[in-house]
Amino acid sequence: MSNTHIESKPWYKRIPHAVTMLFGIIILVTVLTHILPAGTYERILVDGRKIVVPNSYTTIESTPIGLLSMFKAIPLGFKSAAEIIFIVLAGAIMFGFMERSKAVENSVGTLVNKLGLKNKNAIIVIMTFIYGLLGVAVGYENNIAMVPIAAVLSLALGGDLILAAGISVGAMTIGFGLSPINPYTVGTGHKIAELPMFSGAFLRSILCLISLSIMAYYNVRYFKKIIKFPEKSLGKGLDISNLSLSRPIENYRISINNWMIISIFIIGLFVILYGVFNLGWYLNELSAVFLMVAVLCGIVSRMDATKMSETVLKAVAVAAPGAFMVGYATSIKVLMETGNIGDTISYNLSLMLNDLPLYASAISMSVSQTVINFFIPSGSGQALATLPVMLPLGESLGLTRQITILAFQIGDGLSNLINPTLGGLIAMLSMCRVPIDRWIRFIFPILISLFIIASGALMIAVAINYN
Repeated sequence: MSNTHIESKPWYKRIPHAVTMLFGIIILVTVLTHILPAGTYERILVDGRKIVVPNSYTTIESTPIGLLSMFKAIPLGFKSAAEIIFIVLAGAIMFGFMERSKAVENSVGTLVNKLGLKNKNAIIVIMTFIYGLLGVAVGYENNIAMVPIAAVLSLALGGDLILAAGISVGAMTIGFGLSPINPYTVGTGHKIAELPMFSGAFLRSILCLISLSIMAYYNVRYFKKIIKFPEKSLGKGLDISNLSLSRPIENYRISINNWMIISIFIIGLFVILYGVFNLGWYLNELSAVFLMVAVLCGIVSRMDATKMSETVLKAVAVAAPGAFMVGYATSIKVLMETGNIGDTISYNLSLMLNDLPLYASAISMSVSQTVINFFIPSGSGQALATLPVMLPLGESLGLTRQITILAFQIGDGLSNLINPTLGGLIAMLSMCRVPIDRWIRFIFPILISLFIIASGALMIAVAINYN
């Protein structure tokens, strides 16, 4: 009699399909509205933004969600996420025009040819840091148009779409999440804590640099693994149409028309950066610029009206699954708001931090922010909701305000790597055609490594009384 050996896999390698996983979370949140008491903090308006009043939590009349309301939350989620959904479509349309002009393919092919195929590992490391710096300096959703370029680059090197996501989405999420100058988490936190803006940048910069180095290391390691064992690729079966190079690498040249397309794209990025930092632009303005770049690329490429229309519909068809997932995930946020349990979760997590040892309290505070981030995925929104509670609690435990903000930033920033309720993450993954279930299988071991490093940084902060 033969024994059949069944390989035991870690839980993150047995993650269900993204649609199934999110529906499970929808059901869980619905059930929680029947178990947890509804509650709310009192909020006051400061500089046009609502901030939680410490020690103001009160329970309110329970608002459990019924079956109809649970399913109703899904279309309401799409309504709430309309801006993010459209920027996914607009970014895909812009890339569709650039792809059809062959500007991206020729640029990536020429770049790889110039740097040399013998330097593949170095290219992966360099691009990981470039994308990471974009996250640090530029922002998050602002960089969505850069993601497909990583897909073309990864495939040109012999990698897959998972590697493309590691280079772009992974690096930008880490760079943005741990940025020493993140205006949404660090900036808002420092304003609430009445600390000098972006103070304590040295420790944050070191943590960000080390974390990006770990991301680069894992990207190279994964690349080597799938080159040696192609069957271990997590990107098997994913749609790579119109992303792969169509001819030998040595045959690539950039034409004058390609240079014009690239120039239009770069000018568009500079316009976006100016608008974001000087005019208060956000998603709708970014979408508008993406569409303008798309039209200009079509005109420069001498496409007629029919070709331009076909390009639009083809790009939308490719982006549709990702756009759907953004709205689908946002329904969880709708359920939390309808059920009034977000503040209840925040309040009870803060209570759990009492009476913990000093070092444990700092790490536990970061863990609690990780949990809260799944229910309040907005960095600035989470800061406004939790820091007015956490800052006084931290001081009562013996933690400086700077440590509390660092713990908040780590909890929020690192958990963004696997947060299915974060519209920006889902949007970026959709741009390189990677479903979140496969992404989590790839990124989870990296997340554990990063959290260990970040916990070490928190312990150092406590030891030196970081201020």
